[in-house]
Amino acid sequence: MAMKIRLARGGSKKRPFYRVVAADSRMPRDGRYVEKLGTYNPLLAKDSEERVKLNVERVQYWLGEGAQPTDRVARFLEAAGLVAKTERSNPNKGKPGKKAVERAEEKAAKLAEASAEPAAE
Repeated sequence: MAMKIRLARGGSKKRPFYRVVAADSRMPRDGRYVEKLGTYNPLLAKDSEERVKLNVERVQYWLGEGAQPTDRVARFLEAAGLVAKTERSNPNKGKPGKKAVERAEEKAAKLAEASAEPAAE
């Protein structure tokens, strides 16, 4: 059975609350899970101790059993010092999209056009 340590969403609309769970990777996100390992409340301040709570012993057990954490949970585990920090690099994330590039080109063309007109007079 391929196990994942992932988030299961709870809470009402526009008020998310997540459980950190160990679940079979084939189960739906909010479906059946094997064990609850902690909680995550994104509405709290980033420096709040209540924002992320983890049962460290059980997380270490599941990691030892071969459970793979998802990206977001891996970041929580890195902050808690349970797993080694991994290097993340997404060079395309900082690049503007097609529409933004087109707008920038249009703006540059208008500026070049406007600066060329007064020189002609």
